[in-house]
Amino acid sequence: MWQYRGQKRPPFADEPEPGQESVWDYPRPPALVPDDRLVEVRWGELVIAASMRAIRVLETASPPTFYLPPGDVQQERLVAAPGASHCEWKGAARYWALAARPDLGAVGWSYPEPTPAFETIRDYLSFYPAKLTCLVAGERVRPQPGGFYGGWLTSEIIGPVKGERGTGHW
Repeated sequence: MWQYRGQKRPPFADEPEPGQESVWDYPRPPALVPDDRLVEVRWGELVIAASMRAIRVLETASPPTFYLPPGDVQQERLVAAPGASHCEWKGAARYWALAARPDLGAVGWSYPEPTPAFETIRDYLSFYPAKLTCLVAGERVRPQPGGFYGGWLTSEIIGPVKGERGTGHW
């Protein structure tokens, strides 16, 4: 499957319309791309983060993940959450829960000591759109399917994407 690294779309990939991006055009290893649209993260009416300085991580077969600079996140609304994972590209992740509702588990993550290639997102935070309301330029984000990944699906993103039924071998 990983013969696809952004240079050639597989035959099963959807063809993008104008204004759309195919996740099959994203590179492997992932690219870091600045995004100046307003990105908001909320829990109910409570603003957790708002930024026009996000970094999108674009990786083959996955919807973008938006990382927000720590200065644009209301960090007092977050507490460390248990858990650990390791990304082959970015390194060891740290997890975050809502200070008001730690029982919800991890709602976001960051990389306090990323690999050198991902130094740009050191301490930036990303959030799970399945647990919080995430918006990009006013559009509500849909979570990446499958429950494990944290990709942000918007109307501009087409796939199929990792996590959908039948993609377990990706």
